[in-house]
Amino acid sequence: MTTTPTTFEVTASIELVIQVEGLRKRYGKFVAVRGIDFTVRQGEIFGLIGPDGAGKTTTFHILAGVMEASEGAVQVLGLPPRDARLNIGYLTQQFSLYLDLSIDENLSYSAGLRKISSDLLQQRRNKYLKLMGLERFGDRLAGQLSGGMKQKLALCCALVSQPQILLLDEPTTGVDPVSRREFWDVLATLANEGVTIVVATPYLDEAERCNRIALMYEGQIQQIGTLKQLRDDLGLERLEVRTGNLQALEAAEKILLSADPESNVHIDVVHPHQTHNAIADVQSFGDRLDVLVPNVQKGEAQVRRLLSQKNILLDAIESGEATLENVFVTRLRASGSDPPFIPFPKAGRKNISTSSVAIGARNLRKVFGNFQAVEGVNLEIRYGEIYGLLGANGAGKTTTIKMLCGLLEPSSGKISLAEQTQNLRSNELRRRIGYMSQKFTLYDDLSVVQNLEFYCGVYGVARRSRRTRIDWVLETCGLVGQEDMITGQLPGGWKQRVAFGASVMHEPEILFLDEPTSGVDPLARRQFWRLIEDFARNGTAILVTTHYLEEAEHCNRMGFLVAGEVVTQGSPSQIKAEQPGQLLELVTDNTQVASNLLKTQLEPWRVSIFGEKLHVVLDHPEEISQLRSTLKEAKLQIHSLRPIPFSLEDAFIGIVQRASHRSK
Repeated sequence: MTTTPTTFEVTASIELVIQVEGLRKRYGKFVAVRGIDFTVRQGEIFGLIGPDGAGKTTTFHILAGVMEASEGAVQVLGLPPRDARLNIGYLTQQFSLYLDLSIDENLSYSAGLRKISSDLLQQRRNKYLKLMGLERFGDRLAGQLSGGMKQKLALCCALVSQPQILLLDEPTTGVDPVSRREFWDVLATLANEGVTIVVATPYLDEAERCNRIALMYEGQIQQIGTLKQLRDDLGLERLEVRTGNLQALEAAEKILLSADPESNVHIDVVHPHQTHNAIADVQSFGDRLDVLVPNVQKGEAQVRRLLSQKNILLDAIESGEATLENVFVTRLRASGSDPPFIPFPKAGRKNISTSSVAIGARNLRKVFGNFQAVEGVNLEIRYGEIYGLLGANGAGKTTTIKMLCGLLEPSSGKISLAEQTQNLRSNELRRRIGYMSQKFTLYDDLSVVQNLEFYCGVYGVARRSRRTRIDWVLETCGLVGQEDMITGQLPGGWKQRVAFGASVMHEPEILFLDEPTSGVDPLARRQFWRLIEDFARNGTAILVTTHYLEEAEHCNRMGFLVAGEVVTQGSPSQIKAEQPGQLLELVTDNTQVASNLLKTQLEPWRVSIFGEKLHVVLDHPEEISQLRSTLKEAKLQIHSLRPIPFSLEDAFIGIVQRASHRSK
């Protein structure tokens, strides 16, 4: 039970609005939270990140006054959490929406609970629905919204009371990158106005926008600090290694992963403070390798030497800062928390030429009544290739996948699957295809093993192979001994893993993955992609959608879908390199004021807050002097202004916004 916080030091400062000391929570014999301590200042964005089961949601429940702590002292706004609830906005992972009420009715109900006047409600309703792109759908039932739109409505309901403290438990899962960036700009604005925000997110590029970040796992907070402090403590830097083709990239990865020249021992990951190796970790992406090294010069020299010995030519090696995901994954793996990579028990299949087109679409269209969902899509995806189909919510990604795999009849256009253009719904062809939808494709009222047995039958897995394949899924998912658990009782991330296993047990030639890692923690996501890449290396053609653009870097090629049309295609590096203009990183003495000012001079999407920094996209070099003049006239001091490379998220947002502007 939460005690009166007499253990806290008496302080005259009102800056600390959340104070947690020795917090523990037990469920019977299971200890979910194991004595954590942290404070959060007024107006701070505080990130709480960790893998599934780390104790984050339990901590949120206690801060929100939803449940009592087993031990420890907790103060929120100087009160026990239960007494501070009227000043707390809490967005759970389950949306907390009424599906039989409209958007406006859900907002009105939330406002009524917080005693918001009708005038304020209308003002805030207009502001937040416009921000989320929902202003035209006020009378639509929440139950008729897509998953992404439900998430946006839940965000609006949490914000409508403009609480002093905002608790957000994975608020942007399933929300597209454009809306997610807009939402984080809203959070920055609220924090600047004095609202305190505690947020959990599986998207570590998002967490980099927090003022401070706590790394939590196994019920304990292992580290707290700013992004810079966490990077500095990691003691590693990142090399981006690019080679000419997929085969060379795969060969380079194997060499670097297994090539400690002194001991010839496999290097997977080592704690930076415990190694003398020049290479600490290697991770593959679609057209590059990320190599973590304690020393850039020594690391680059070793990479070049090792690859030269095997006659592998490099296109480029570029250095960069370690990401928060590098910090997070390295810390967890050093503690032994890395899920094992277990190769799929392959039965062996005929050799397939990687030059053959596995998935083809020509002028593919789909019309629902008067609404054109997909317009003239052209795709060619070869065996052994991972292709990412990226787009905002409603862009037509899921509709395209459903047409390609035969679940939805196209209005016009031609499709080829596994080099067939006829009988695309035949049982023989379906057994060569795997499909994982956003809705998990599992039966909630069956046990895990019953689901897996069912899909073995559906896909025609040979009886002699079924036990081996099912055991592989259970071991990969960490569910050995829990296979009789009812699937509906699994957390979302675990259910995703089982659904992926079910979709590949028959060793498909073609695999469709529709947002397979939504809501999955970073370690499990890394395991997912090692499995996906393993299937691709063995010849499977893979089409994947995702809202997590750092993850999309694993794709060999990708296409950006805007309003049903593919507006650009290419490798991740190619798409980033082809972006017009320049991305600038700006540091001023008042980030929020600078952001507000520049958004009056530039299109709003060109300006985004990243913690204490601004990202600004300019099309012409002469605009830089105008930017400097604008800030100087406003008496804003520039501490730093430098060009930085486009991230895939920056490229995506620029492409989507420009395409949307042209279509108007």
